[in-house]
Amino acid sequence: MAWFKRSKENISIESQKRDTPEGLWKKCPACGEILHIQTLKENLSVCSKCNYHFRIGSEEYFSFLLDDKSFKEYDAKMISKDFLNFVDTKKYKDRIREAIKSTGLKDAIRYGTATINKIPVSIACMDFEFIGGSIGSVVGEKIARAADLALNKKIPLIIISSSGGARMMEAAYSLMQLAKTSSRLNRLAKAKVPYISILTDPTTGGASASFSMLGDIHIAEPGALIGFAGPRVIKQTIKKELPEGFQKAETVLEKGFIDLVVHRKEIRQTLTRLLNFIK
Repeated sequence: MAWFKRSKENISIESQKRDTPEGLWKKCPACGEILHIQTLKENLSVCSKCNYHFRIGSEEYFSFLLDDKSFKEYDAKMISKDFLNFVDTKKYKDRIREAIKSTGLKDAIRYGTATINKIPVSIACMDFEFIGGSIGSVVGEKIARAADLALNKKIPLIIISSSGGARMMEAAYSLMQLAKTSSRLNRLAKAKVPYISILTDPTTGGASASFSMLGDIHIAEPGALIGFAGPRVIKQTIKKELPEGFQKAETVLEKGFIDLVVHRKEIRQTLTRLLNFIK
């Protein structure tokens, strides 16, 4: 009878597993809390228990930052070219094709014009899901064009960064984007057109070495990794343990490299205050 009872319990458990749709729950990597996907989305992908900020993409950022239906995207069909016929474990052409298929994006950034509480802006947002938010020729070109839009229309520029650095499958073509974007942002500075940089997890490598840290104002999300080389690489290089919180947004703020650390729920309100102040 005990065996029969245990068997019934096992069957019941298996039945519950089959009846529970997959993809409804997500585990917080910071505190281990199991979060319902819909509730998590309603909370702007922030853990309700520990305030861990999950990585999100351009679609999500635009949905809560921008006025409804105000976003006009430019160059939405621009796709990276395999200049070098590059191959590592697979062809770069295949990587691009797979990334487009899996993410629904054309590359690691989208840009255009929009309004935030009726204030017009030029805005670009990176997508880490697309080959690690790596900076290739398309990313560099779109940032340059977003800056040109801001300059020509005399409206503030906002760039939301989420990147692991240069896209090495494009080699020197990728590295050239850093000079291109920096020079465009220099034009904005000379014309006194404001540029607000929002740093999310992670902002590293070529992004942090160029456009992400060239803003007039730098805002970071809580807990975001911000630096050039990642902590693992630095630790392996110097052969020493790193301080607690090393390269986290709060430490970077303390050291004076950024201006604000702002909860995701408060970024739209913060941007509105800043834009009203500097316009």
